Amino acid sequence: MDNNNNNNQIQNANQNQNENEMKNLEKKGNKIKQILAKLQAKLQIKSISPISKFSILNIILLLPLIYIHIKLWEKDKEMIKIKPIFEKYFDFDHSFSNSEIIKDIEYVKKLQEWINDNDFFSKMKKGYSAKKDGFNSHDWHNKVDNKGKTLIIIQTKDNFIFGGFTSVGFNGNKGRINDSNAFIFSLRNDKNDRKLEKFPIKKDYAIFSRLDHGPHFSCDFWLNSDLKPGFSNIGCSYNTHNGIKYDTDEAKSYLAGSYNSWEVYEIETYYI
Repeated sequence: MDNNNNNNQIQNANQNQNENEMKNLEKKGNKIKQILAKLQAKLQIKSISPISKFSILNIILLLPLIYIHIKLWEKDKEMIKIKPIFEKYFDFDHSFSNSEIIKDIEYVKKLQEWINDNDFFSKMKKGYSAKKDGFNSHDWHNKVDNKGKTLIIIQTKDNFIFGGFTSVGFNGNKGRINDSNAFIFSLRNDKNDRKLEKFPIKKDYAIFSRLDHGPHFSCDFWLNSDLKPGFSNIGCSYNTHNGIKYDTDEAKSYLAGSYNSWEVYEIETYYI
């Protein structure tokens, strides 16, 4: 008799537990149904198939993971102190967000510091990409001439990254152009273990504009009509560091690794 009572008690307990679990599952199910109903209303779908329900449920289950990734990304941005730059300068229309060359935030920070013009970064547009628009000086001039402030960024096949900035821009066959605000720069130079250097103008002749030449910053660096082979010999119109003298072997190899044996991988031109 006692055994029967014990068995009945155990059965009743198990039944109560099962009922409680079912109620909890029903509550969760109702919540999911409510979420699906809201999604259905928002998406303006008259009916949701079982497959669609499964897909939406998977999205819902992934939301916490997406939230965590967003928070981690925000934390990483704060850690390297780039959030203000991203928020102020990075968007889809005028920024380095679509650059094939500028991938390092340190490059962005240095260019911002060197150019020192918030208006330029807030309005600039990527007007030319050699890989997209072609390696041809006439095409380059058609897209970048008479634009005012202009930033040139070059990446070689050996992964040197350098370029120049002019506040007056290029203009067809005008020839020599003076610009007291112009400078050239080096962002990456693995061969000489140097990077992030600015070379300010030291005399009036800053850039040279000719239709059969591409970017041409005095005699310090320039590209010919097909924009692929280039020449570099810093110290002509722009100041150098460490006592480097123009037209020496060191001056010829300082910017791109050699005087004229380097080849362009990509050129990007930004302007306002």
